[in-house]
Amino acid sequence: MLNYLYVALGSAAGGLARVLAGVWLQDRLGRVMPHSGAKPFPIGTLLVNVTGSFLIGVLIVVLARRATNATTLHSLLVLGFCGGYTTFSTFSADTMALLESGARPLAAMNIVASVVLALLATLAGAALGRTLLPVRF
Repeated sequence: MLNYLYVALGSAAGGLARVLAGVWLQDRLGRVMPHSGAKPFPIGTLLVNVTGSFLIGVLIVVLARRATNATTLHSLLVLGFCGGYTTFSTFSADTMALLESGARPLAAMNIVASVVLALLATLAGAALGRTLLPVRF
């Protein structure tokens, strides 16, 4: 039952971090990204999802190799924080908004970039975790 509390606490922190980082990144980088009329490319959401994917890759490896309380930390950091920080629903809403505004090329770019970069970031994070914490026999 306590693990549910850890998930909830991590989710709250991750959700707040997502909003703050996404808005900040969109404000800073949105001006230089392609636009379709008034609808900018959702660079804030993309970068939050990529950085969250990288972090989850690192955490999965680090927790599996070193954490004595892996279940608690997995609930807090992977399920909670990363689950609250990354946002497939915002990605979907941003893509739908681009489609609705007629910006099909930007919508396609968002889909491809989000899926490919998030997967590559997860793989890179896992590789970093393996490098930092090699398996000991």
